[in-house]
Amino acid sequence: MRKRTRAFFVSFGLALLFWIFSSISVELVRARQEAKDLDDLKKMDNKPPIGSNVIGFYYGWYGNPQSNGRYYHWNHEVLVNEKDPLHKFYEPPEDIGADFYPELGLYSSHDEKLIDKHMRQMRDSGIRIVCISWWGNRNADRQLGGDKGYTDRGTRLLLDAADRYDMKIALHHEPYDGRSTSSVKEDLQYIVQEYGSHGALYRRKEAGNLPVLFVYDPYHIQPKEWSDILTVKGKNSIRGTTHDAILISLIVEKRDELLMTDGGFDGCYTYFATDGFTYGSTTANWPDIAAFTRTNEKIFVPSVGPGYADMRIRPWNGKNQRSREDGRYYDRMWESALSLVVQGDLMVPGMISVTSFNEWHEGTQIEPAVPKTSKKSGFKYLDYGELSPDHYLKRTLHFATKYDEKRGDR
Repeated sequence: MRKRTRAFFVSFGLALLFWIFSSISVELVRARQEAKDLDDLKKMDNKPPIGSNVIGFYYGWYGNPQSNGRYYHWNHEVLVNEKDPLHKFYEPPEDIGADFYPELGLYSSHDEKLIDKHMRQMRDSGIRIVCISWWGNRNADRQLGGDKGYTDRGTRLLLDAADRYDMKIALHHEPYDGRSTSSVKEDLQYIVQEYGSHGALYRRKEAGNLPVLFVYDPYHIQPKEWSDILTVKGKNSIRGTTHDAILISLIVEKRDELLMTDGGFDGCYTYFATDGFTYGSTTANWPDIAAFTRTNEKIFVPSVGPGYADMRIRPWNGKNQRSREDGRYYDRMWESALSLVVQGDLMVPGMISVTSFNEWHEGTQIEPAVPKTSKKSGFKYLDYGELSPDHYLKRTLHFATKYDEKRGDR
């Protein structure tokens, strides 16, 4: 009995000593890692995070029956032409209004777990500024079935998620019915009132720390009307007020350069992922646009994309389709944007934008997609081929890092 007791205590003692030394070893390893991390942080003290000037266009307009009672956008209608819808809607989950199928399934843009995952994916891909599609607090696009304010109700969810990952949110002002310079001014007042104090709202330090608004299709309003709110001498000017902001206008045709300058905009962006579709989206024209913006002290934001595919919703739009070419198309657009980088008092380009993180209808997404064939219609969705589902996220990080290096941020 005594021998057994002695053996027990010896075994127990050895086990205890092993546990103590193991714990000490683990703590030493952890302490060394923490010291290394701290040292790395000190080395990066004066360096912004990778992608501090990379923007990802993001769409928070999706919905599903589980979260919203019905599908939003996944059932996108087929368009006969640019103005007249056929009123044929796709029937999810097998058939959706997109040429690719999302790895995460048909999600709701108001799902907080989904938003969190998206933010992590964008952050890890080098996107630090998320430009969200915003249709105002009283409007909605056609595919939301009259659910006015849907994108606005998701704004705070996106801001809160971005804040957790040290990211920023800018707003992509969409052309809702009845948009005018008066309504834009009201929107700016609303944005500042509702979100102005949020730490994740993107403000451009180089421009008075003002919030940034990208304005889609500004050409529907005349330059003279824009100048009324965007120039210092305008009768209804926002300049110098509490709701002043940096407004970046879409450049489609060459004449939109004058819309930018005469209208009082602070810069322009090209948006479209189809090289050759518009004057602005044609990469061969980017050096001229960059020179024009530099001369006029405006911000230039070229937009790069992985390809374009919208035949599911615009079956007549074949000429504007762009194959991804196993990732080569995306690489070329990035290289075209990077070739513009000129350092100086006015950095050109001021930012580079990615079209898009998740615009599935037009097949410009860098969000992971998966192979799928509809069990209902037999339609075979496009996918990324031999590339991994996260290939475009990884390539975005690669080029965001190169952009930082060329800017002198690394």
